[in-house]
Amino acid sequence: MSKIKVAVIGCGCIARSAHIPCYIEAQDAEIKYFCDVIPEKAQACVDEYGCGTAITDYKTALQDPEVEAVSICTPNLMHSVISIDAMRAGKHVLCEKPAARIYSEALEMQRVQKETGKVLNIGVVCRFHEAVNQVRQRILDGELGEIYHVFINFRAHRTIPGIGGAFTTKAISGGGVLIDWGVHRLDQVLYCVGDPDPISVSGAAYSKLGKDIKNYVYRSMWSESTRDVNGTYDVEDSVSAFIRTTGPVITLEGAWAQNIEEEEQYLDFIGTKAGIRLQYCGNYKIYGVRDGELFTEEVEVPEISMFQREIDAFLRCVRTGEKERSHIDYAIKTSKIMEGIYESSNRGKEVVFD
Repeated sequence: MSKIKVAVIGCGCIARSAHIPCYIEAQDAEIKYFCDVIPEKAQACVDEYGCGTAITDYKTALQDPEVEAVSICTPNLMHSVISIDAMRAGKHVLCEKPAARIYSEALEMQRVQKETGKVLNIGVVCRFHEAVNQVRQRILDGELGEIYHVFINFRAHRTIPGIGGAFTTKAISGGGVLIDWGVHRLDQVLYCVGDPDPISVSGAAYSKLGKDIKNYVYRSMWSESTRDVNGTYDVEDSVSAFIRTTGPVITLEGAWAQNIEEEEQYLDFIGTKAGIRLQYCGNYKIYGVRDGELFTEEVEVPEISMFQREIDAFLRCVRTGEKERSHIDYAIKTSKIMEGIYESSNRGKEVVFD
């Protein structure tokens, strides 16, 4: 069986730390193109991995009949544009999270997926984490009883990524900590509790600590190479939300930056029989009653690459056409919730979905 020829579009941090190494590791794939608007980035990938051709225009890859699939690792601005172009060119797509900057763009991606029949998976990689899947199975098996409330907490001290660059420019990213970090946490919750439909949201987003870019003080920074002290900061660095669904109520607290130097990254699933605290991409604890006594059980989860699982699943979808857990039909719900939170914050009142 011949290998699936792939183009990686966007050669920044997530491509180089996850997508590219996983395609290299996969037995079923061959990277034919590395594409980036900065030629040096694409060429650096060719030099490092000893394969593929460096290009600057993604349409070159789309016009190549040998290319069957693409990974889109660009800033959010281009997610919907490239995904739609790729599907209409007959290519299968794995697009990094979020699906798009705004809900309407994600809806158009979903519509074109139905129109073309091509695979469109979104990079909601936590759905492939071993602990997340164990928690999901426990919930589906009824170990926790009725899940009626979920708490999402993703708060850090001062970790705004690439401040002044694409991450903090709303026209490019679509938002700040909610669309960057919150998308993963919301998606994990929806996945674990059976992908319920959102009913309404009430939210508040704050842009406070990053607005003075030149005087922003930090200890470490993801994508620091994209930092621009003369750039733009018009996104939120913290967010709070209350979400009603056809399943549990969800409470969300998130911050890229807060003046509390205690990081909290967990999901609490509260059930009538038991509860689980799941550390973000880590281990979890179960709290409940057994034989008339309270108990706490710590579960350590083996380290298995969720990114490798995600890439392997995508390649399998390309072969079989099957619908994976990361399909756009599931990711679209998170896009809807996030847009509702932003709208609620702007309007100062609850948003009820149709």
